[in-house]
Amino acid sequence: MKYLSLVLSAVATLISGYLLVQHTSKKSGTSDSGASTEAAAGSAAEFKIAYFDIDSLQNKYEYFKDALAQLKAKEENMNKELSGLERSYQKKINEWQQQGASMSQSQAEAVQREYGQMQQNYQQRRLTLEQQLENLKMDYKKNIKTKIEEYLREFNKDKGYAYIISYEPELMFYRDTVYNITEQIIQGLNAEYKKGEEKK
Repeated sequence: MKYLSLVLSAVATLISGYLLVQHTSKKSGTSDSGASTEAAAGSAAEFKIAYFDIDSLQNKYEYFKDALAQLKAKEENMNKELSGLERSYQKKINEWQQQGASMSQSQAEAVQREYGQMQQNYQQRRLTLEQQLENLKMDYKKNIKTKIEEYLREFNKDKGYAYIISYEPELMFYRDTVYNITEQIIQGLNAEYKKGEEKK
């Protein structure tokens, strides 16, 4: 679910740019009035950021794990169906090979047409199944992102965070674990998921 990780972590880059601009602005504005300086300091004091570990979320969020299991089962069923088609086609080919030279020209031409149709049917079915699987993956990614966003919106009502970002090593070079809210988010998301499952 690298796509989900990138989507949730893209905000980190935006935050870095924002903080850089803020830092530069503060340096250039040292000649401003005392009142302006105090206002800026007050705003900075109120600016809060929290983060969660996306890898831990993927490993512990029950909906994410269930979605992954369902995708795996779907893929296994797809592979089984395609393998079944391959076996049935191979059986048919073996029968043709046994007939060999005893076939008439018209029979051989009919076999050739049937063989071409078999290949076409197989490719069409494979593409259909792969597209279904890809659509299911995209649906799960969208649902997971939506569930996290909705929960964080509710979670943050009394927390006052300006930003809640996902942590990934390649996007963040330093983090203070004081602002790590991963476990809180996981517990809350799992509680919401459990509640929803009980209603079904």
